[in-house]
Amino acid sequence: MLDPTLDFATDIIMQSDLQDLRYLFQYGEYITDNEIRMADYLNRMSQEEIDKMAYTYTHGYEEGFRIAGIDLSKKKTVNIRYAIGQERMVRAAILQFEKMGLTPLIYRAPIARVNRKQTMKPGYTGTSANKQYEYDHRGDDALFLDKAFAERKLAVIRNAYEERKDLAGSFAGPAVIEVFGENPFEPVNKTENLSLSEKQQQLSVTVTAESAKIVNEYIPHSEYSFTIIAYPLPEIGDRFEEIFSEIVRVNTLDNEAYKRVQQTIIDELDQAVFVRVLGKDANKTDMTVMMHELQNPEKETNFENCTADVNIPLGEVFTSPKLTGTHGVLNVSEVYLNDLKFKNIMLTFEDGKIKEYTCDNFETEEENKAYIKENILFNRDTLPIGEFAIGTNTTAYVMANAYDIVYKLPILIVEKMGPHFAVGDTCYSHSEENRLYNPDGKEIVAKENECSLLRFTDESKAYFNCHTDITIPYDEIASIVSVHEDGTEVFIIENGRFVLDGCGMLNEPFEN
Repeated sequence: MLDPTLDFATDIIMQSDLQDLRYLFQYGEYITDNEIRMADYLNRMSQEEIDKMAYTYTHGYEEGFRIAGIDLSKKKTVNIRYAIGQERMVRAAILQFEKMGLTPLIYRAPIARVNRKQTMKPGYTGTSANKQYEYDHRGDDALFLDKAFAERKLAVIRNAYEERKDLAGSFAGPAVIEVFGENPFEPVNKTENLSLSEKQQQLSVTVTAESAKIVNEYIPHSEYSFTIIAYPLPEIGDRFEEIFSEIVRVNTLDNEAYKRVQQTIIDELDQAVFVRVLGKDANKTDMTVMMHELQNPEKETNFENCTADVNIPLGEVFTSPKLTGTHGVLNVSEVYLNDLKFKNIMLTFEDGKIKEYTCDNFETEEENKAYIKENILFNRDTLPIGEFAIGTNTTAYVMANAYDIVYKLPILIVEKMGPHFAVGDTCYSHSEENRLYNPDGKEIVAKENECSLLRFTDESKAYFNCHTDITIPYDEIASIVSVHEDGTEVFIIENGRFVLDGCGMLNEPFEN
């Protein structure tokens, strides 16, 4: 994860004849039609097209450092995460990163139970051979997780980083290429599956928190950045190549045009005491979201104007809301979170924290609650709202509906396709002291909440080391209303369409 001389995958990418698809099998991973067809498709692209795709990704990475005011010249390595089959684009990206002075770190997604986190796969990976099998074995650490093991693991992590602290200090952060389009997976619960006891759940939370603290000592959040982009897999269907081209278009929309429209939305939201979000028809969403008070509205803002840099594609304005007074119900009919499907998920908030939760995935309420606790709360009793955002990428939304792939898209794209709430840490976790400014020059001041402020007295209560975005589709939204101190109500969205003056551009994809 830190040593660039461990270059097994880098050698495959840079030394292989990528036109000879037998190179795919050098990884020793499970290779399917997804990997073969993806590699073949990229091989048929011109070098100019490949370089442009790679540039969107690497330039976004570079922009993240500039915007955050972090000196990239002090860094030496970048972690590239990708799906097998994307080597031609990754090779172009490696050459572009080298011009920034960065050497690639490329490692396999962890398969040992000791290093895995549920079914997540950070690193290079192929298509899963059996998702149900992976889900069945997600709790196998119940066999060995106890206090002695936890203490041993944390000691080994610290020793490993201490021995490699120079490498850790020069690490620039991850550059991630996600994929989507696999047939949606709905897990089946089995009585014979292992699961953590309540004591082990608490221990798991502690290990996650303590290991994150250790990593942050050697690789401070405030000193690195990232970027993330996504492309479809051939499994998405017969129109894979069309969809791929559309995603490239969505990933390269006009930053300047969106920047102006999003600033219009921010200017209104900065006048709000709270924002009200209401669902329509069967959607029971009814959320009141409290805004931080601006001490100097001429120079300060609550919302970040998010275009295409670290988080591609562009298309959202977001904030870290006040927890006190934030309350209500968040409901989405169908959503994929952390590669798992949730049906009719419903979260109830009180003072910005989850109080009750349920969904319709399983027959019993006990199973539904356990499913959410394990895969959204990550075995905690509650989580706060870390982010409230309004997605503006109506182009992506219309495209997704036209190809009927809404429920195959990753959260990276879905979060830009409607209002969303994230539970867990804020977007500025561990880097609250960094001063950030929007393109209009105003400083973003809403970077933390009542939980993150506890870092000065009890860091274990300040951070949760997770951040899960839950998006409500435009068509399930009755209204988003900015409510001023004098009671004035200004509609941002009404019946799934943008109605704020100056935002007409965002409705054009619906009309066209």
